[in-house]
Amino acid sequence: MTIRPTPLADVALATALLTRLPVPVPAEHASTRGAAAAWAYPLAGLPVALAAGGLALGLMALGLPPAFAAGMALAVQVVLTGAMHEDGLADSADGLWGGWTRERRLEIMKDSRIGSYGVLALVLAIGLRWSLLAALGPLLLAPLLGAALLSRAAMTGVMAALPNARTDGLSRSIGRPGAGAAVLAMALALGLSLALLGPQALLLAALAGLASLACAALARAKLGGQTGDILGATQQVAEIVTLATAAALLA
Repeated sequence: MTIRPTPLADVALATALLTRLPVPVPAEHASTRGAAAAWAYPLAGLPVALAAGGLALGLMALGLPPAFAAGMALAVQVVLTGAMHEDGLADSADGLWGGWTRERRLEIMKDSRIGSYGVLALVLAIGLRWSLLAALGPLLLAPLLGAALLSRAAMTGVMAALPNARTDGLSRSIGRPGAGAAVLAMALALGLSLALLGPQALLLAALAGLASLACAALARAKLGGQTGDILGATQQVAEIVTLATAAALLA
């Protein structure tokens, strides 16, 4: 039986791919709509951010300090995503700065062991996100949702802009989305961010876009394209930039 592609089916596929949430996805839909469903990546981040932000607000309402609530919000994000994006950041840091040739960099990124660059990248990323969420305090929910939207739209943009650097791997198996999917992801993320944050979302989106362009330029220069690890690193960098901008504007 041929399954007719629908927006809800694409959202389910994106959520199943980018989170550990138990979303059923028919195998046929997964094999035929992998790249085309990339427009829905921003929506896949919403339940993760909503759960993390909701818990943080609840803890602060009970009188617990913002720093503790921020740490718990990060823990929820890591659990619900399986640390997929953090893993990509660590692997990218090890490979991009630990290898001298394109082939060696890709080899390092595929190695399950973590190196010093990866450890430093993880420590810095977690520390920055933790401190920014703590600084936002009771105001963190809308920026967290906006960051989830914009950072995952950045992933789709990089997927569409760059060819796959590998002949295998998760990103290769999904395929390369067209420009239409990337534009839709960005428009969706921007529209929802505007609804959440007002005109300030324009600045958040612009800076997140610049951050993703920097990640794409680095990946092109050192790898000749993108990988799943590069996409994870892009998400992390864009999220940090978005939260930092929100903290500067709101905190």
